Parts: sequence; C-alpha cells; structure tokens
Amino acid sequence: MSKQLILASQSPRRKSLLNQLGYKFETVVADINEDQYSNEDPEHYVVRLAKEKAQHVFDLLANQDNSLVLGSDTCVVCDGRIFGKPNDLADSISMLTSLSGKEHQVLTAIALVSNNTVTFDVVTTRVFFKTLTLDEIEQYWQTKEPQDKAGSYAIQGIAGQFVKSIQGSFSAVVGLPLFECGQLLKQAGLTSVLPMSSE
Repeated sequence: MSKQLILASQSPRRKSLLNQLGYKFETVVADINEDQYSNEDPEHYVVRLAKEKAQHVFDLLANQDNSLVLGSDTCVVCDGRIFGKPNDLADSISMLTSLSGKEHQVLTAIALVSNNTVTFDVVTTRVFFKTLTLDEIEQYWQTKEPQDKAGSYAIQGIAGQFVKSIQGSFSAVVGLPLFECGQLLKQAGLTSVLPMSSE
C-alpha cells in the first residue's frame, strides 16, 4: 500500500512547487511556535522548524503507519541576522534597506517524518540585490506582496526585478527546493505520477 503524503503547510507557493514534482498529497496546517531560540544559528533554526512542523502534523494523524509528512521552513539571513516576515512598513523598510545593494543568504530546510524515521536536508542560496531606493521599497510595500514573506520579498513576484543574480536553488528561495525534495520522497519510496526517467 502506497503511503499518503501530507504537506505541513498552508503556503500556496509550497503547494504549487510540490505539485510540480507530480506527487499526490494533502495539506494540513502546522500550528507551531516559530520564535527563534536565543543564540540559535540560522541553519539549526530552519531545520528545527521544518522538523517541528512535520512532526506536529504527523502527531495529529490517525493512520500514522501509512503516512509521510513533509515540513519546510525558509529564512533570509543578512550579516548574520535572520529576517522573518515584516510586521509593518517600518519593518519592511529596515529589512529591504539591509538587503539593498549586497548579498544575502536564503536557507530552506525540508523534513520528512514517518512512523520510524525523520529525514531532512537544508539548502543555502546566495541572492544578490540591486541598490533599492526608499521610494521603491515603499511602493513595493503597497503591492502587499512582501507582507507575508520572509525577508519582506518574493523572488517569484514583483521583487524579481530587485535580484541581480542568485547562486543556488531558485525554488528553495520560493519555499521548497525541488531537487532535494524529490530525492527525499524517492528515498522514502513514493512514486511520482509524472512520466519521468529515474535518472
């Protein structure tokens, strides 16, 4: 019997990305505390949250033997600081001013929980921003796009024009690293419905 895949996320971006891999899945929201621990480094933070999201949803399931839960978390890091979602315009201005004209890192972790294993991976992508004016930042805020995004921007949206280049995984910056996610799901024995080669 094939295992049921569940995505522990309400993010439409992660749902859309997982659809691209061709797996059938359901979504369940993971309601966890996402506060960063004192002195917690960014990689530990995103891996911990991805695991906690997946485990939280897995613990809610009645049929755990035939279920796999995928959790994911993304954070933006600049000069050692983790940028979450902005609280307001002032917060967005602070974040985007910090990112303006330089490189930052986007870390995305994925975790797959079953009844006997927890596997995970983390992907770091370097993103290079152009220099932004205050007017550009304020106008961008008015579009509402940055208001629920880590780092106060969406690379797949309007903010794509701010990005001079990236080194790493574009899909990871959006919210789910497709290559690494596909590898974890294959290792867990799931079969994609897409007619792709096994290479």
